[in-house]
Amino acid sequence: MMDEDLTNWKGCRPIEVPTVRGTHVHVRPLSDRQEALELWSALGGSDANDYMRFFPNPDFADGDAFWDWLEAAQGSFRTALFVHPDNGQIMGMANYMRNDPANGSVEIGAIAHGKMMAATPASTEGQYLLARHVFEERGYRRYEWKCHNENEVSKRAALRLGFTFEGVFRQHIVSRGRNRDTAWYSMIDKEWPGIAAAFEAWLDPSNFDQEGRQVSRLEELRLSDQGADTPPSF
Repeated sequence: MMDEDLTNWKGCRPIEVPTVRGTHVHVRPLSDRQEALELWSALGGSDANDYMRFFPNPDFADGDAFWDWLEAAQGSFRTALFVHPDNGQIMGMANYMRNDPANGSVEIGAIAHGKMMAATPASTEGQYLLARHVFEERGYRRYEWKCHNENEVSKRAALRLGFTFEGVFRQHIVSRGRNRDTAWYSMIDKEWPGIAAAFEAWLDPSNFDQEGRQVSRLEELRLSDQGADTPPSF
């Protein structure tokens, strides 16, 4: 297959966190220390260190240390807050990272969901809204996800959301005094219409029964859109 002609490619604008209202979650940029402290509390306070054990930074002593880290990271991060649509309570975060507007590439990472958000439609919708911003509002070509190769939860989440596994960078970095092999995933602009359609079908109210349980899995909807006959085994 011939490479796509990108003679007229002009690059993209740098990624910033959108302010957008979904059905299950609202997304907005982190603005100040008080919001970081609310986020720290939503993540469980010091208990969040266990959840974030695969992050390369050391454990946080308290909410102020967490804010110091987030504030310093804004030179390379853009922190998105996930907010409850009814009461405005902060429920979690994700971060745009490694932004490369010249080549139309950005990573989503440092993702953390509090108990109010974890394993709910809000967590899926939040990722959909951030990906939609990347592809539809900024015109990016590539959206990345990477994680510690021992982080099985993150690896399953990447596949569920529609990212494609690309391989493992062996001995990628030294993290917390140990070797880290890093698993890489991506989705690209040509894949986004099908991925977006599956997100929208999954989030449709008709996909949930009276107890709020999903009728069809996100993976099944995506494969159905692609004409596949059987769901994946992961």
